[in-house]
Amino acid sequence: MGERLSQEKAYRIMLRRYPDVLDIKQMCEILGISTKTGYALIQENKIESLKVGRAYRIPKPFLLSYLRIGAD
Repeated sequence: MGERLSQEKAYRIMLRRYPDVLDIKQMCEILGISTKTGYALIQENKIESLKVGRAYRIPKPFLLSYLRIGAD
């Protein structure tokens, strides 16, 4: 109990059914938020993302950084 979850462990356990690079819909599903809120988090630079054409892509480590998993 009280053991910190490393980013690598979180990556393997929590997000194993998702691809390495998420789209906005997948990110919102993981976070349990609306797409509108997801876009707002990206626009406010709270979640780092990559823009590919007109679409946003979020690598899993960026999402884990937002959640502060493995930070320190």
